Amino acid sequence: MKRPLLYFISICFMQLTFGQIVINELDCDTPGVDDMEFLELLSDTPNFPLDGYVVVFFNGSTSGMNSSYFTVDLDGYVTDINGLLLIGSNSVSPVPQVLISENVFQNGADAVAIYEGDDVDFPEETVATIDNLVDVLLYDTSDADDVDMIAIFSQDPRFTDIQQINEGPSNNTNSIQRFVDMDDNVTYTSTVPTPRQLNDGSGVVLNGISIGIAQSQYNEDDSFDITFTSETPVTENLNFNILLDNFGFDTSDFTGNTAITIPINQTTASTTITLIDDTDDEGDEVTRVRFESLPAAYLALNNNLQIRIVDNDFTMASFGTPLNPTFGNVTSTQPSSYYNSLDGLADTELRQALQDIIAEEGVVRAQTYSDILDVLVEADQNPENSNQVWLLYTEQGRAKLDLQTGSNSNGKWNREHTYPRSRGGFFDIEDDEIADGLESYWNTTADSLRHGNSDAHALRAADGPENSTRNNKHYGDPMLGGYDGPMATAGSFYGDVARSVLYMAIRFNGLEVINGYPENGPGELGDLETLLDWHRNDPPDDYEMNRNNVVYTWQFNRNPLIDQPDLVEYIWGTNVGDVWDQQLSVEEFDANAIQILPNPTRGSIAINGLQSEATVEVFSIEGRRVKILKADADTTVDLNLTSGMYLLHITSENKTTIKKLIVR
Repeated sequence: MKRPLLYFISICFMQLTFGQIVINELDCDTPGVDDMEFLELLSDTPNFPLDGYVVVFFNGSTSGMNSSYFTVDLDGYVTDINGLLLIGSNSVSPVPQVLISENVFQNGADAVAIYEGDDVDFPEETVATIDNLVDVLLYDTSDADDVDMIAIFSQDPRFTDIQQINEGPSNNTNSIQRFVDMDDNVTYTSTVPTPRQLNDGSGVVLNGISIGIAQSQYNEDDSFDITFTSETPVTENLNFNILLDNFGFDTSDFTGNTAITIPINQTTASTTITLIDDTDDEGDEVTRVRFESLPAAYLALNNNLQIRIVDNDFTMASFGTPLNPTFGNVTSTQPSSYYNSLDGLADTELRQALQDIIAEEGVVRAQTYSDILDVLVEADQNPENSNQVWLLYTEQGRAKLDLQTGSNSNGKWNREHTYPRSRGGFFDIEDDEIADGLESYWNTTADSLRHGNSDAHALRAADGPENSTRNNKHYGDPMLGGYDGPMATAGSFYGDVARSVLYMAIRFNGLEVINGYPENGPGELGDLETLLDWHRNDPPDDYEMNRNNVVYTWQFNRNPLIDQPDLVEYIWGTNVGDVWDQQLSVEEFDANAIQILPNPTRGSIAINGLQSEATVEVFSIEGRRVKILKADADTTVDLNLTSGMYLLHITSENKTTIKKLIVR
């Protein structure tokens, strides 16, 4: 058994008549992800209403400058039968009366204080003050004393001898607890946490009730039991209700008794819930099993248990994933004249004209970083399962509900910047935390580099751990410090990434994709040669075109390198210096009109959309040419290829397009 560290520090204050509410216990640092942190308040009398009080946390670090970073307004809350109020995350047991997110508390040389007032009196970065101060605790985890913070609060005559209390070293298992002796002297001790219990062991001992479920995920039409267990036998019938509703999940989605009774002298009761199998494509849902209320002599040891309900009515798109791509099923929604201004231009004039389209002030919109989540669940929806997003790099679907919201990224997805933020100079502002929807947006220009942080053409759903592995590496050879994806993946994201990154270099001034692996060049990303290869060997498919269409509805601009992939060659590749002619490149030989059927195939294909005979060069995914064929609109071509992924370079009347083909 681990022996707790004890820290005894005695500090003499005035007698308790100075306030009706004090800081009774603080656990500012716990092992792991800090999900068990809590703050406990104590009132002079039980069942004390806390209207008119506010808790404020102050950051004592050099960057924090003794200013506020988190507040809890106590209006509407009441202490319990022992005069206690617990503030913490749902992971704390017993469950706090006031729920906050996990890992909120700072654990350096910091402070927490109670004031008379409201949370609006302490906007973020408000410097610590003694005005309207009720109680304060300065604390740390084996850090040097914050003499500035001590000086601020010692100006209050009640706290002239205030000291900083050490909870213990980092990742400790202690809490700081307040004790009062017979002479009303106050001391603080760092010892084993006692949430929702008086520190000296006195008071009413509450009977804890726990909720138990066998699994955290069920399918529609499943049944499952919920069991309720008390710590000690109940002395009379204990009646309480539970709730399961949560956002779209309600009483129309299940049957079962939600009024529970634990009989006298017993410790358990259970109920069976049956999920209704409807025909609606409503997506996976989450129910939260929770107590509606418990009598004053009982407390919830756990609560808000989440159960995922997997919807079996998901839909499938008419196109494939990047791993099993299709072509020609999704057409561009670009206006017919969207790229007309490019005709007859070359070099820098072509690039500038392209930027004028996709960064046009007064037309193009910038959304918040939080809005991007709403964009991604639509734009990156898994074509094979509408309840999932398709993950870049790892080439797999993941439930939309598995969005990373805390520090743990395992099994979660998050937002990946294909052009890394640290290399592009993008950043958040406070308004980026608000998802305000399609019709709320910022004006943006080519110089609005900050908006690169939330440009959906360069943000993708990605596996959390893989996103961390990718970090801010350049793309290319791992031996040179580059990134080319996880091991044993097919590289189906190569072209998508290339066109996304190259788009950014056109869209925003200050960004450039260059050859090599620059170390510290601001706005520079490599490796251009690698990205050009990726673009050429992985042409735009239906998934990417659909994504382009979705983002267009939000931002009012498109990624032109998806609509017109040949532009890559005219700006960076083999056609630099040539004049762009949209009519020749698009209207007379529309890449979307060329269809390979069937795709995937087991041996033979037809090429629809040809106006005359075409030469078909077949390349392996590694870029090796394996066959040359002739085809026209009226013939079927026998391929005689082994199973795998191939690229077809189709040339007719001096015009070329590239199609991806899967052979089973």
